[in-house]
Amino acid sequence: MQRVREFHPRLGGKLDGELQASPFTLSDAQLTLGREYGFANWPRLREAVAESMGVELQLPHHERIEDATFRQAVDLVDEGNIDKLRQLLADNLALIEETVTFEGGNYFSNPTLLEFIAENPIRNNSLPKNIVEVTRFLLESGADQNQHSVGMTLSLVCSGNVVREQGVQLELVDLLCQYGADPTGAMMPALSHGEFEAAKRLIERGANLDIVSAAAIGQHCIVESELASASADERHQALAMASQHGRESALRLLLESGEDPSRFNPVGFHAHSTPLHQAALAGNLAIVKLLIEFGADTTLKDTIFDGSPVGWARHAGHEKIAKFIEAKSN
Repeated sequence: MQRVREFHPRLGGKLDGELQASPFTLSDAQLTLGREYGFANWPRLREAVAESMGVELQLPHHERIEDATFRQAVDLVDEGNIDKLRQLLADNLALIEETVTFEGGNYFSNPTLLEFIAENPIRNNSLPKNIVEVTRFLLESGADQNQHSVGMTLSLVCSGNVVREQGVQLELVDLLCQYGADPTGAMMPALSHGEFEAAKRLIERGANLDIVSAAAIGQHCIVESELASASADERHQALAMASQHGRESALRLLLESGEDPSRFNPVGFHAHSTPLHQAALAGNLAIVKLLIEFGADTTLKDTIFDGSPVGWARHAGHEKIAKFIEAKSN
């Protein structure tokens, strides 16, 4: 049911009872699988299997670009070669607006050239030293006219580790916000990946602090004040964030208000797992104890690796937590 909820366009967001009561055909199952594997539908997945795309899907994204001009532009971005990039864009005026389609994954599926500056997903594990200047050049060359792409780029920057490790994440956040990116829209990508410095900068740039982001950073007073007016989806997301990032006070407030600790996390918040999986992986015994205290199911398996919270704890080297969960499962 969690896989259906995450990938079926008509049934997304429904609770288990609603899913059980909904008609579900073979075509529905095929559509779910096709989209789970990163394709638009079942026939396209079948075609991809027949075409033996498996090897291609293992290549870095830029090596899968069939359009030679777009591929050249990405290579120049990766090199930080603004002069040659300027000439290429002058000769191909529509290039700044074009997108490339990637199948076989569930994000970064239709990026513009601008979105490649974030190195997220990781392709080279590095960025040119002048990536901020490259980004500014692309924005000034017309990339800022596509505000959806500018916002997506900000989200990729705020959720990526390469830009942080190379010391340009915050500068890129500032630049993209200057060119119209909505800081609030990038808060969840940042927080769901634990990029708290990026989230802090987004708040400084005017991002709204709601119950979800407050739960992620441990502002339990805001969580408490927002509980009554928050939607069911917002409370569910807040539960996922508090569990993942070890915000005990906020989590207790949510559990005491009736949030179910056994629900799979919502889409966009490690939806293949439950709060207990995430707490076990993080090695946070206090959060594990709190979730189990409020009835978290210790036997549920995630939808990607088919692992229990005990397995996740052991995979991360948290034997004490694994043994604690095992004891509570008996």
